Amino acid sequence: MTSAPALPEDYFAVFGLERKLTIDENSLQGRFYQLSRQFHPDRFASARAEQQQYALDFTALLNDAYRVLRDPVKRAEYLLKKEGFDIGEQRSKDVPPELLEEVFELNMMLESTPDKQQLESAREHFRDMQAATDSELQSSALKYDSTLDRNVLAEVRGLLNRRRYIQNLLRDVDKALA
Repeated sequence: MTSAPALPEDYFAVFGLERKLTIDENSLQGRFYQLSRQFHPDRFASARAEQQQYALDFTALLNDAYRVLRDPVKRAEYLLKKEGFDIGEQRSKDVPPELLEEVFELNMMLESTPDKQQLESAREHFRDMQAATDSELQSSALKYDSTLDRNVLAEVRGLLNRRRYIQNLLRDVDKALA
């Protein structure tokens, strides 16, 4: 009696992909649909219990992997974690230095009961900052994929941290506008 194969070790392996920050999202989606059909638990209804369990476990892993790998930010966070980088919770001491003034100014504005125009202006400013950060992330991802340089991964980690802070600023502005 043969046992079911071991589940793939990581999300990239589920799809047979190299650990890279950029992937062909259409190919990923096609492979996801192909594997979803191949391992759908209904196809194993009359199989041995071990095979049924493997199909269930693989399908759960497949869904999780697809959810992460199709999103460039989640994919970068996942790869960083797999490569041993700490991407834990943000702490106030981890504010990127270039954002300290932005955080301070927003907090001062929010304490002074800003008008709608000030808040919308701040939101637009933070959206622009996020777009610039996303562009830098994309460039760094391409650079990492061509070099596999861990120093570039450290840059990516810093950009992701910066992006999270900008998202927090946007969230605070949106909350004040609500």
